[in-house]
Amino acid sequence: MATLLRFGRKGSLVIGLVATLLAPSLAPPALAQRVAELKLVSDVPGLAFRTDPNLVNPWGISFSATSPFWISDNHTGVSTLYNSFGRPMPLVVTVPTPPGGTPPASPTGQVFNGTLGFVVTSGGKSGPARFIFATEDGTVSGWSPAVSFTNAILAFDNSASGAVYKGLAMGSDAHGNNFLFATNFNAGVVDVLDSSFNWVTSFTDPNVPTDFAPFGIQNINGNLYVTFAMQDADKQDDVAGPGNGFVDVFDTSGNLLKRFASNGPLNSPWGLAVAPDRWGPFSGALLVGNFGDGRITAFDATTGALLGQIQDRHGNPLSLEGLWALTFGNGHQGGIRHWLYFTAGPQDETHGLFGALIPLRQTSP
Repeated sequence: MATLLRFGRKGSLVIGLVATLLAPSLAPPALAQRVAELKLVSDVPGLAFRTDPNLVNPWGISFSATSPFWISDNHTGVSTLYNSFGRPMPLVVTVPTPPGGTPPASPTGQVFNGTLGFVVTSGGKSGPARFIFATEDGTVSGWSPAVSFTNAILAFDNSASGAVYKGLAMGSDAHGNNFLFATNFNAGVVDVLDSSFNWVTSFTDPNVPTDFAPFGIQNINGNLYVTFAMQDADKQDDVAGPGNGFVDVFDTSGNLLKRFASNGPLNSPWGLAVAPDRWGPFSGALLVGNFGDGRITAFDATTGALLGQIQDRHGNPLSLEGLWALTFGNGHQGGIRHWLYFTAGPQDETHGLFGALIPLRQTSP
């Protein structure tokens, strides 16, 4: 395996190392439970190909069909943009704190909005928020280039109630109405906002233990997959531990459809992604990333049956310290479709890493 030392060169170095890692075989792989880890960006000099001091505890990832990655940087209060190989884009968007709050804000989940709703207004200008951010401060903010190019605009403030939003998803009901779904870890519910950023209702699973709360959330094929983690005494952060987790499936009206996974390999699960075709035995599987131990577990997307865990290139269980988001690329500026991109906040969320997991072909068991 090539060793990462210092990285002054850009895209050609990334591509060269990818070839080294994957030689002699590139995707499409025959099997994909083994991966090579590519460290693209970090705030720690020398850890990855590129260094960005803004990338501290990067959390949620979103993109449009063709855009670069937008990443929520939880400890610097901004969203930074990167292309498929981690090259930073010039735009850095500041996420606001609640009125009277001390910067920086603490963004977590985020979504891309391609609808005409979710309009934000500031300084006499209005426009649909193209990217929307939830925060641990209990707020939801939106970025519209028609309103401010470098600042998101506060759109919903639930900080007075003590809300702590850890995740964000978007979905529509049977009538075509669009909603935001924010996991309120402090209250133990998913808060639902309409397309004008008004609170509509909340829901949860009454059957999970009372000290577990909604943590991560993802819209997958029109349904909401919600992860649950154990709350600490202050109901601010998770308590990691083997078996500390659940995954439920709800419809966009908040009706519980089924329990997808319970305990077992779950350990403060947050990241969710569906593997594409030709990902070997994990093709079409739901991949669940644990914040608690950094492992990624594959489940049959239909039955919830446990398929296994992603392994490193040597066949050992892969562990990414402080793992948050998982997503496959959009095939344009936001990543290669068969690469699994991730964010992580290693060293107790005091640093950051944005990287990619590249499927390897196994030639022997």
